Amino acid sequence: MSPVRTALITGASRGIGKAIALRLAKESFRLVICARNEAPLLNTKKELLALGVPCLAVVADVSDPSACRRLFDEAHSTFGAVNVLVNNAGVSQIGLLQDMNDTQWNALIATNLSSVFYCCRLAIPSMISAKNGKILNISSVWGSAGASCEAAYSASKGGVNALTKALAKELAPSGIQVNALAYGAIDTDMNRFLSEEERNALISEIPTGRLGTAEEAAEMAWSLLSAPDYLTGQIVTMDGGWI
Repeated sequence: MSPVRTALITGASRGIGKAIALRLAKESFRLVICARNEAPLLNTKKELLALGVPCLAVVADVSDPSACRRLFDEAHSTFGAVNVLVNNAGVSQIGLLQDMNDTQWNALIATNLSSVFYCCRLAIPSMISAKNGKILNISSVWGSAGASCEAAYSASKGGVNALTKALAKELAPSGIQVNALAYGAIDTDMNRFLSEEERNALISEIPTGRLGTAEEAAEMAWSLLSAPDYLTGQIVTMDGGWI
């Protein structure tokens, strides 16, 4: 019988984070999910409990280091050590960099990049003690390619990619794998601001002729989390051949 494992997923109330939580439920993980908004988070928890897996839902803004400490304290007191960490929480902002103010920049970097640092820092000690663990950071194709009018978002994801590669080298001697998934256009709420015309123009650029689904994104996440331990320090792109 395989040991009971605990996965902590940030930004898990909807979209890719929720889909990953549902996918890990199929593998009998105990799940710790968090998000800033309580109502959708509790709806996700209800779905997970209906699948018969233990689930702890914590309302937390992971851009705040004190909130991350509380999140991990609750996770440890409920389930013990976290074996798998999925850093998924993220926000985007469309517009010219010159029009972005300090508050907007700091909020985006804190949510997309600093939260990865905060959560990794808290997850690592118990993983080192156990000599195993998996960290998966959710990135974007814009982290390597860059996107006009999404310069700050691109910078934050580029930072996630660099952090992933460096941390993988740092933690490999302790048996911990760190990888990132750089998604292209996935059909989630983050892209629903697009008009029908904009959406169709985007799809026309993608060789597969469609957006990816959250379920496909989650399946790819599980592929990395269940991959051989020798796979580490990688930024794996899933974008339908787009970039």
